[in-house]
Amino acid sequence: MPVEEFMAGWISGALGLVLGHPFDTVKVRLQTQTSYRGIMDCTVKIYRHESLLGFFKGMSFPIASIPVVNSVLFGVYSNTLLALTATSHQERRAQPPSYTHVFIAGCTGGVLQSYCLAPFDLIKVRLQNQTESRVQPGSPRPRYQGPVHCAATIFREEGPRGLFRGAWALMLRDTPTLGIYFVTYEGLCRQYTPDGQTPSSATVLVAGGFAGIASWVTATPFDVIKSRMQMDGLGRRAYQGLLDCTPPHLFPRSCHTQLAPVPPNLYLHALTSPSHLQGRSAEVGVPPHPHHPTSSFPISLARWELRIG
Repeated sequence: MPVEEFMAGWISGALGLVLGHPFDTVKVRLQTQTSYRGIMDCTVKIYRHESLLGFFKGMSFPIASIPVVNSVLFGVYSNTLLALTATSHQERRAQPPSYTHVFIAGCTGGVLQSYCLAPFDLIKVRLQNQTESRVQPGSPRPRYQGPVHCAATIFREEGPRGLFRGAWALMLRDTPTLGIYFVTYEGLCRQYTPDGQTPSSATVLVAGGFAGIASWVTATPFDVIKSRMQMDGLGRRAYQGLLDCTPPHLFPRSCHTQLAPVPPNLYLHALTSPSHLQGRSAEVGVPPHPHHPTSSFPISLARWELRIG
């Protein structure tokens, strides 16, 4: 992989993460805490009590993990397509892989990516759930002083397995999600790109945004379970495992608890999904495209929010 492509993937991924992290923080708080009445109430309370910095808690480790996670995801995706189709990514432009092969390759990448991502995601969720303010004098000290202290504390108190708490739920979330993501992205690019040509900038942005929306609508229930299991390591254990965290503990409140984070998820992944593809598509068989800033779809997402919230 050329150094320029590697750096482009890292920088564009980091940009998407910075743009989407405030939405992700609101999503995680709604999934794991009951003190908020909704999206706006959560947003206002975070801003009032924790300032603007409260929306960016736990962001440093995900930024650092972007090269590892993306390299695993796109590397596995590309090599799985190679094994399934016996064609290189240059040949795939003339002979696009079937949607079945794209889905299997995306799911395979999701399985392996989830275990690389699990410790980073756990630390992010733990830090995002700290409501103590660092800017107001007299505020109580948070349990974790930063990502490194959080990792060391989890390792000391919960052991090495503690760093992978919620990894099964993360795998169940990412495996079908990434399969749906790549199929949707590939399908939209093929639909709106003439044969033999590369997708336009607008096609790439729209395909990436809608692929993120389609995949994360289906992923939200498992994302709720994952976040709850990750927070379950603090204090007394409420859940004995993945199945114990699902019905009957979660589903009686599913209409409110599972769907409440959906609008932040839609904003988050409409914003960040196009950026995560920047600099990577030429290597994985998806038609290559120039680098572009992210975009959002406020009208469509507002309709989703009205229907769901």
